[in-house]
Amino acid sequence: MKEGSPLLLPLLRSRAQGEIVAWLVLHPEQEFSLVEIARSVGVSAPTVMREVDRLADAGLIRQSRRGNQRLVQAETKNAVFAPLAQLMAVTFGPVPVLRELLAPIAGIREAHIYGSWAARYDQQPGPVPADIDVLVIGTADPDELDAVAAAATARLGRDVSIRRIRPTTWDDATGDAFKTTVTSRPMVTVLPVGDRS
Repeated sequence: MKEGSPLLLPLLRSRAQGEIVAWLVLHPEQEFSLVEIARSVGVSAPTVMREVDRLADAGLIRQSRRGNQRLVQAETKNAVFAPLAQLMAVTFGPVPVLRELLAPIAGIREAHIYGSWAARYDQQPGPVPADIDVLVIGTADPDELDAVAAAATARLGRDVSIRRIRPTTWDDATGDAFKTTVTSRPMVTVLPVGDRS
């Protein structure tokens, strides 16, 4: 079954296309192999190759080779780079931006986006999300999480709120109204369990 246009940005062909473009334009200073992109956004290597070929044809990326690896990077001198980066930040940006900001924070077991943005990502109709709700399960310092929320808000152009819950509280929260509500609706994983040391 063919995937339809994503509700987060219906101008695109697919959610995979949005994730690939967002990953590249939101990390313009970095070069990535196709395998790194596939791993980072969770799509197949052939899909990445197809989308990267389209981006290269449009002059939106630069390419180089390191041995047999094809490396790509956003072309920041292209006239559409800045508006494209802004558009991708407010639509597909939450996962790559939050992953980048939360990854170095100690004490995070897992992190997920929930609420209206997760619902649109999951193709559930509704209005454009006004904010991004993030659930962090762990013992991370609340001040560090507040700093992440502020940085993410600035980069994503909408309010980001982070709710931290200790692992024992989350694991023992059988019948808890918040946990029941959150887990019964779409959640988008930012940092999966086991992805942290």
